[in-house]
Amino acid sequence: MAESTGCCKCCLRLMISIGVLSLVVWLTLRADKPKCSIQYFYLPALNKTLNTPTNSTLYFLLRLDNGNKDKGIYYDALNLTFHDNPNRSLSHLIGSHTIPGFYQGHQKKAKKGGDVQVNTTLVSRSGFPNGPAIFRVDLATAVRFKNIFWKWKTKRRQFVVAANVEVNDQGTKVNKKGIRLKSGAPENPYCYRAQLGVLVGLMVLVLLNFR
Repeated sequence: MAESTGCCKCCLRLMISIGVLSLVVWLTLRADKPKCSIQYFYLPALNKTLNTPTNSTLYFLLRLDNGNKDKGIYYDALNLTFHDNPNRSLSHLIGSHTIPGFYQGHQKKAKKGGDVQVNTTLVSRSGFPNGPAIFRVDLATAVRFKNIFWKWKTKRRQFVVAANVEVNDQGTKVNKKGIRLKSGAPENPYCYRAQLGVLVGLMVLVLLNFR
């Protein structure tokens, strides 16, 4: 009986050790997605002061924030597409732009700007006097996280976000602040919370069985 009790205690210690190790691994792998926002958006074709409806250039500035305290982010190429309507079923592609992939350190910010050649016919139809011009910006890429204490990287994780940008008769975005690009899908913390919940549940069951 004593031998059996000792064996049970050893198993319990082993289970607790595995649980603690799993928790450490979970905390190490867990990462927050980057935050992206449109800081600048300008369409000269819609600037009534300039009166240049044939100007086919769109200027933009994108900001990416890595809020992770101990993880850098490797971005694949960032594919940006611009549409003339926030409604996906009614929208038309007016232009696209690709930002080369790059690495962003922990708690760092990055600004990536560019100019896009757009379809001026579609742009003019979206503008005044037919009402506010609202465009949709989509961003699609994949990211990998790297813990600053480890050399290996996580697997690629798809990152797709979008935002609507309202433009005034000066051709610039109405919102003076940055416009956050968000995902249309429910938040998914990469299943880590679910895994942690299962782990805690198993540990509780083990402790109850060995009381």
